[in-house]
Amino acid sequence: MLRALYLIIAVCCFLPTLPGLLGVLVSSLGYVPPLGMHQFGLAGFAMVFEWEGVWQSICMTVYCAIASSYLACLITFAILQASWGTRFWRQVEISLSPLLAMPHVAFAIGFAFLFAPTGMGPRLLSLVGYDANAQTVNDLALLVKDPYALGLILMLAMKEVPFLLLMSISVLRQLKVEQSEKVSASLGYSKAQTWWKCVFPQWLAKLRFPMLAVMAYSLSVVDVALIIGPTNPPTFAVLVWQWFNDPDLALLPRAAAGAVVLFVIAIVMIAFARLVEWAVTKGFREWQFSGRSGYSLPGKSVFSAILFISVVMVPLMVIWSIAQRWRFPDLLPSRCSLRFWEYEWDSILGTVSQSLLIALITASVALGFALVAHEYRLRHKLQVPGYIIAIPMLIPQLSVLFGMQVATLYLSSGAHFFWVCWAHVFFAFPYVYLSLDGPWRSYDEGLTRVALSLGKSPLRVWLKIKMPILLPAIVFAWAIGISVSLAQYLPTLVLGAGRISTITTEAVALSSGYDRRVTAIYAIWQALLPLVFFSFAILVSRLQSRYRRLSMKGLLPNESLYRKPRHP
Repeated sequence: MLRALYLIIAVCCFLPTLPGLLGVLVSSLGYVPPLGMHQFGLAGFAMVFEWEGVWQSICMTVYCAIASSYLACLITFAILQASWGTRFWRQVEISLSPLLAMPHVAFAIGFAFLFAPTGMGPRLLSLVGYDANAQTVNDLALLVKDPYALGLILMLAMKEVPFLLLMSISVLRQLKVEQSEKVSASLGYSKAQTWWKCVFPQWLAKLRFPMLAVMAYSLSVVDVALIIGPTNPPTFAVLVWQWFNDPDLALLPRAAAGAVVLFVIAIVMIAFARLVEWAVTKGFREWQFSGRSGYSLPGKSVFSAILFISVVMVPLMVIWSIAQRWRFPDLLPSRCSLRFWEYEWDSILGTVSQSLLIALITASVALGFALVAHEYRLRHKLQVPGYIIAIPMLIPQLSVLFGMQVATLYLSSGAHFFWVCWAHVFFAFPYVYLSLDGPWRSYDEGLTRVALSLGKSPLRVWLKIKMPILLPAIVFAWAIGISVSLAQYLPTLVLGAGRISTITTEAVALSSGYDRRVTAIYAIWQALLPLVFFSFAILVSRLQSRYRRLSMKGLLPNESLYRKPRHP
């Protein structure tokens, strides 16, 4: 039974990568039979590189991905170095859930509300004597739609820090940081020096897949780049998406060729990241044992700043959603109204219900697949390697979605809802699987062996022993699956053929020039829905831990093995 389920996982979550990449590759070579193109050629690639400004777009995309990924890595390490094992770390853990719950699109919209030329940032600067009216819009566009993508780099780095922190928890527990600090302290090293020379190389090596996922996302992101990224030229992923939306179908090979180029860039970036990791941890190791240099980074203040900016975004979006008249540079609206909520209420309820239905189906299926995959990994040696499971996280979505769309047209062109759910499962499964990897590895299999030796069935042992212990991790992984599904933009548009509307697709469409009030309403809903499920995961975790403590307190007095003998 377990083998059959694992085969279904392979068919649904691994194998679609092949037709996806093959379909894009064949189309990029000019072979598109439905359009009457039956001859192979390189005209599509020629059109890509003849596009004016394409090299500038590619270079900007590469440096944006590198800068944002390693900035997020540095910030994450600074937070861990300053707070791991302290009281402040407890506050960090509590804050991770709401930070992870906010999708990238909602975070980008809030970021734009803060740092746009007419956002809250310039309004606050006007209070200290800065004459915002004397500047042009281009002078003020320093972090939103700026030509150097500085705002996109900063926003992506800030949004990826909670994800890297979450992935680092299981990594640091495996490294036994407390023992390393004690041994290093006995040799005369400070805590900062210990973290740099002893913890950092091991942490960076074990954080490989999350870092590659962050870099791949930064390279291929479209929705966030449409909101706050540069426009002339845009990032290369946005440029390829614009080519796919070109009404002239004869130019489709150019879009497919652009997707292939984006895939090649992603492969080169993965190789670059591996080279950097090798150089830091193995190639040039003199810095690890030469001298006692090691600087203490301001991790607590950086995390407090990220948390403050994230928290401020929510009330700012609420204010924008009810602002009827808000002149620049006034700090607050001069007139408020709920009419925008009333106008959008009927339409947004249908979108929210459809988004929730897709997210619940996606998260439940992905969680079931992840549980089966982990159990299969423990019981059988023959399994799919971890890097194969992580492929949907590591390759650009545009590089596989077009081929997947072509494949679905041959199977059933009208089942848009089913294909959207399947695409969401395809991209959400690696995140759910990765979030369960640490808890599954830390589980003591001796408990299962003891229960089996007492004659219990494997299913009963799993339900009565293993699942209660790992229940908080399972519910949290389910919430992550919901959050990933609610954040999907390109899979919904491509496989839904414009017939499936979700909160994310509507929010991105409205953010490109529609009324800010309506955009704020959709951004609030997009931020609120994942937060509800993450809060539910936290509640289940606390109730489960309290139940286990009460059970232990009730069992220990009745346990005869722990009583003192009554005889002298």
